[in-house]
Amino acid sequence: MMMKDYSYLHLDESTDPEGYVVCEYRVTTDMPMENAASAIAAEQSTGTWTGISTLRDDVFERYGARVTRIEGDLVEVAYPAEDFSIDVGGVPQILSVIAGNLFGLESIGKLRLEDVRFPSCIQEQFSGPRFGAEGLRRILGRPEKPLVGTIVKPKIGLSPEDTAEYVYEAGAGGLTNSKDDETLVDQRFCPIEDRTKAVAESLDRLKEEGHRMVHAVNISTGGHRILELAEKVQSWGAKQIMVDVITCGFAAVQALAEDPSIKVPIHVHRTMHGAITRDPLHGISMLAITRLVRMCGGDALHIGTLGVGKMSGGKGDHDSLEACLDGGSPYATVMPVCSGGVYPGMVGRMIEESGMNVQIQAGGGVAGHPGGVRSGARGMCQAVDAAFLGVHVRDYAEDHRELREALDKWGIK
Repeated sequence: MMMKDYSYLHLDESTDPEGYVVCEYRVTTDMPMENAASAIAAEQSTGTWTGISTLRDDVFERYGARVTRIEGDLVEVAYPAEDFSIDVGGVPQILSVIAGNLFGLESIGKLRLEDVRFPSCIQEQFSGPRFGAEGLRRILGRPEKPLVGTIVKPKIGLSPEDTAEYVYEAGAGGLTNSKDDETLVDQRFCPIEDRTKAVAESLDRLKEEGHRMVHAVNISTGGHRILELAEKVQSWGAKQIMVDVITCGFAAVQALAEDPSIKVPIHVHRTMHGAITRDPLHGISMLAITRLVRMCGGDALHIGTLGVGKMSGGKGDHDSLEACLDGGSPYATVMPVCSGGVYPGMVGRMIEESGMNVQIQAGGGVAGHPGGVRSGARGMCQAVDAAFLGVHVRDYAEDHRELREALDKWGIK
């Protein structure tokens, strides 16, 4: 039987953005770029490594992916919206198409998913953030200034009582947010029930003293019980929950965001993302991950430190920031969280890069302050206040002791 040779190249044709999921890939290969692009489109839609007798013209025309643009090492591939499941598949099935076997194609060297754009017929399957950046601001009564938070340190080893005391001291120093670290969930030295209840008491104490604060309890666990755990920590007094999205999966975030029993914001941590995003020529960009987190309903998301701190991803951080706040999206905006080696002397530069709609978050930059956690919290708040007022941090520190002590220890970056 004669096998027809189908072409996936459509470089001279425009595609209806409402009919396709459009992906941009960075391709590093020794083969002609047209061949590499065609191999990607074929592998992820109707083709395979050889001609097949079961591929008909109507199937190819309706379901075959299209290579719509090649510019240098950037390749744009449009996948028909009908290639994606309705409701049931969600992000797991989306990723199997746009970021699946293509990474294993031996004939192509390196491959990176740089961006993805979805038509409204797929976007409407997702509700997006229930609270988002504006919802968090309403909860905290902080309409304009950047949010300022901490991560309880050390990340593991503290008891529930130690954790609650840390949270109280941080709030007494003025912080609006705190959270568990990504490795702490329900270890024997700090059971999640005891920790959540103890922290809730600290937050209630702060509220009685006139200060609003939320703490994100890490509920990262197996998909079959994450909703149950979220409901439990709510009943124990949690004001916010945290999910490690790469390890738990995008579907875990979506399940929490869409379940009516979950009535608190979802703080999304990106731990392990570096294994996927760090190579600039291979893997998946943080921009693509951010778009998926926002679709699935994350209310706040770690984006790095915008070229300043230890978790800086350079341009990728800025792309992620823009995707969190993009007003052209049908979803509520996500609160971008700058975290990773943050200290007061970095805050001014970060806020110059981010603008005011951001959450600045420091662990060691609070707990490592010479005066302890409360002084560290004050130093961070003073640095944020200086940036908000447009005053250089060194000048502001002249009348603010905690900030001055932080600058003396860590300097200005």
